[in-house]
Amino acid sequence: MTQAEINRAVAAVTGESPVKISRLGFGLADPLDVNFDPEPTDVPQWIDWDQVHGMHPVRPSRRRRRPVCV
Repeated sequence: MTQAEINRAVAAVTGESPVKISRLGFGLADPLDVNFDPEPTDVPQWIDWDQVHGMHPVRPSRRRRRPVCV
């Protein structure tokens, strides 16, 4: 399978253009390469965005409910 065929196949499934798929760099994985890890290992498993950006957590406002008059 050529790279152009891969791009067209992925584009057909995702609905994107083959040009965009080409820019994203899809390719076939080698099934014999069992030590391949596409995720970086130095990235934490979770990120506390409040700590990263120094922001206060956003909480939904609590509105008082008025009694319903019938």
